[in-house]
Formats: sequence, structure tokens, C-alpha cells
Amino acid sequence: MFEGFRHEIASINGIDIAYVIGGRGPPVLLLHGYPQCKEMWARVAPQLAERFTVVCADLRGYGCSSKPICLPDRSTYSFRALAGDQAGLMRFLGYERFHLVGHDRGARTSHRLALDHPDRVFSLTVMDIVPTYAMFTQTNQQLSNTYWHWYFLAQPEPFPERLIGNDPDFFFETCLVGWGSAKIGDFDPEMMAAYRKAWRDPAMIHASCSDYRAAATIDMLHDTADLDRQVSCPTLVVFGADGAMARLFDVPAQWRQRCSDVTGASIPGGHFFIDQLPDETATLLLQFLDQQSLMP
Repeated sequence: MFEGFRHEIASINGIDIAYVIGGRGPPVLLLHGYPQCKEMWARVAPQLAERFTVVCADLRGYGCSSKPICLPDRSTYSFRALAGDQAGLMRFLGYERFHLVGHDRGARTSHRLALDHPDRVFSLTVMDIVPTYAMFTQTNQQLSNTYWHWYFLAQPEPFPERLIGNDPDFFFETCLVGWGSAKIGDFDPEMMAAYRKAWRDPAMIHASCSDYRAAATIDMLHDTADLDRQVSCPTLVVFGADGAMARLFDVPAQWRQRCSDVTGASIPGGHFFIDQLPDETATLLLQFLDQQSLMP
């Protein structure tokens, strides 16, 4: 995977962040979602690398990045901490400003990065999410039935860790097929092997639960404090047309409350449209990124 890309690890403030880098042109950082790792971009990144320098990184707690023990205040796995890692990685690579693309947890990290480091982000792309604040404050029966894992994973440790650890493949593959319009056969076998290797690690299971515990606690405090702030850079909001998020929300409208310059777009498929339709995903990203690169 990632033919022509370099596989590296950078130490960012004591946290090892695993990444791949390839291509030439303006820098673009791609961040994965739950329960995946940077390999989710393996069929998209090479297409972007024809015109951009592409960095795909594992979030703290996922893939081959560090998985530190979570502090009692949950700050270890806050989106602020995850965003700080990625801002530091891009500075380490020599990029003061960059385009930012995130899916799922990577999109939540990207939103926080654009809030905390607005001078660093040329453009923001968030994929198949609404803001974390909206997910918690607009919960109803339909939302909680669909996104039950938000509440399960946030339970006190070690309850979810022990249940997931009993059969990680069963749990995580149920997540992959349970969030809309996907079956295991839609996922590239080599990429699935990378996902399975990552999520079978007990440290990843604990870290990912800590991620969701942080979302329900410290991240909500951060987001509440920033309700009056908007992301000002051009923002592309992409969602799976056949997925749960599109059924539950007007996704672009949610983001217009948090970002001042929003372009909305949908792709056929569910939550994991990047795995299902990598060519369509790459085409949409290239159209948006090319447009931003041409702007003065």
C-alpha cells in the first residue's frame, strides 16, 4: 500500500505519530476515523499525490501512533490533544499552512485543529459527521439507536474494553457494516488486514474508548466554550448520501452554524464511502483542493 510514499514516525512533544508522505505540490493532511487507521486513505492518497504533497497520519491512540495512558481529566485523548499532535507533525515536516481533510474522528480532530490553529489551515474538509456538540445536545431515540457506540464506549473502564477485547474482529467489523450501506466485501482485503492488526491491540482498544470518554466530557467543555467562534477558511462538508448521518441531520446546515464558508457535497454510499468509492472521493477532493489552490 501507498506505493511511492515514505513510511515514517515523528516524535511530537513525546508522542510518536506514524505517517506516510508522498507526492509534490501544496501540502494536504488526511486523518482517518474510527475504527480505522491511516491505511483507509491507501486508494485515495496516490490520486491526490499527483498534484499535492499528501500526508496520512495515525491519530494518537490508533494505528502505529503512541497510545499513552489516559489522565483522569480525559485530556490525553481530547480532540485538542489529537489536533496538537497533527499541527506539530506538519510543522515538523516544514509545513506552516496546509489543507486539512478528516473523516469521522479525524474530522472532529480537524475541526478542533482549525479552531485552535486557524492560521495553519488553508482549507478544511469534514467527512460524514456533524459537530460533536450537536451529536450530544440533539440526541433523540433514533440518534441514540444508531450511534449507540458513543454511549457504550464512553462507559467507565474497563467495561467496554473487556467486552470488545473478547472478540475485536466481531465488534469492529459489526461497526463497519452497521453504520450504513456497507458489507465486509466492500473493504479492500489488504486495508482490512491493516485495520484488524491495529484494532486487535488492547492498547488501541483502551485508547479508542478513552477517545469517546473525552468526547463526552472535556471535548464538550471545549466545544461549549467555542460556540460563538466560526471556522473562517473554505470548508467542504461531505456526507454519504445513503448513510445514517444523512438520514438524521441536514449535515451542511449543521456546519454552516460553525463555519463561515461551507460547500456541501454528497457521495453515494454510507459512512465508509472512502473505502467503497475511493475514485469518486478522490475526484471530489481534487476539485475542491484545486479550487482553493488557485485562490489568491
